[in-house]
Amino acid sequence: MSNFWDQRYAVDEYVYGTEPSIYFKQVINNLKSGKLLVPGAGEGRDAVYAASLGWEVHAFDQSSEGQRKALMLAEKNNVNIKYETLNAADFTCTGQKYDLIAIVFMHFESNLRICFHNELVKCLTPGGLILIEAFHKNQIANNSGGPKNSDMLVTGEILATDFNKLSILENKEIQINFTKGTHHSGLAEVVRFLGMKT
Repeated sequence: MSNFWDQRYAVDEYVYGTEPSIYFKQVINNLKSGKLLVPGAGEGRDAVYAASLGWEVHAFDQSSEGQRKALMLAEKNNVNIKYETLNAADFTCTGQKYDLIAIVFMHFESNLRICFHNELVKCLTPGGLILIEAFHKNQIANNSGGPKNSDMLVTGEILATDFNKLSILENKEIQINFTKGTHHSGLAEVVRFLGMKT
């Protein structure tokens, strides 16, 4: 799968743009800066934006091309991010604690998703937040992006179950309109989730 993402990112332009994703920006703009983890960071648009706000940013992705472009974007914006090349299946919480974990359009088959989400909860500080924006199962009928495997898509109920140890602050199933990027374009069905470790 890393070869797929390396091929997608191995172009001059930023395929999902360089501006932060809308939901991520809405949430982080209202938070005090702290320590952030961005799994599936891709070309770095959210990680770099957070660093520009003073966050200590740790990010990872399976794509070395994504890492290369994210570090270029960070340099262009005069910020520093720590970015590793890592598969989600190999991620473990090794004593690091984060005030915010942000997962934006990162999709897995259900068995990996559940294990990964459980591991992320261990990495939160008390009062720490997990933010997720992901394609809803209804997205499979649309051509605006996302996997064509229903098992890799979610619902609000699925995320509430995965994160039943968190206090749920937001869990919305909504339609949005993508207007930027070459692979996310048009009307889309998404879930926006925000949970807190209490």
